[in-house]
Amino acid sequence: MGKVAVVYWSGTGNTEAMAELVAEGARDAGAEVEVIACADFSSGDLDAYDAFAFGCPAMGSEELESDEFEPMWDDVESALPGRKVVLFGSYDWADGEWMDLWRERAEAAGVTVADSVIAKDYPDDDASAACRALGAALA
Repeated sequence: MGKVAVVYWSGTGNTEAMAELVAEGARDAGAEVEVIACADFSSGDLDAYDAFAFGCPAMGSEELESDEFEPMWDDVESALPGRKVVLFGSYDWADGEWMDLWRERAEAAGVTVADSVIAKDYPDDDASAACRALGAALA
């Protein structure tokens, strides 16, 4: 098994809970996992990992968090093609369109997004199971 980075930003704790669930699923599948706040991650860290889970909630009008997460994403995005990547995050309003937009943006940059999971607010039982499965698939 490889080494997985679960990189996230969370304002309310919902996406942080999802990050821990993704990590749990990857660990249970045998991977070595590090859960990392996005402020502590950059493109210089990519080669230390075999796979990546990036988590960010919907902000503003269905967009990525702009102060910490998006600058980190801008830094790593061009180096992600050819690497195993999944996306996750929570939302509170609308329908989760930000995840579709984020995935489209990543794929336009050449990133192959293996899968994604969204949760309305704090992850319920279904979203929790989906997060664990996402981590297991990443491992």
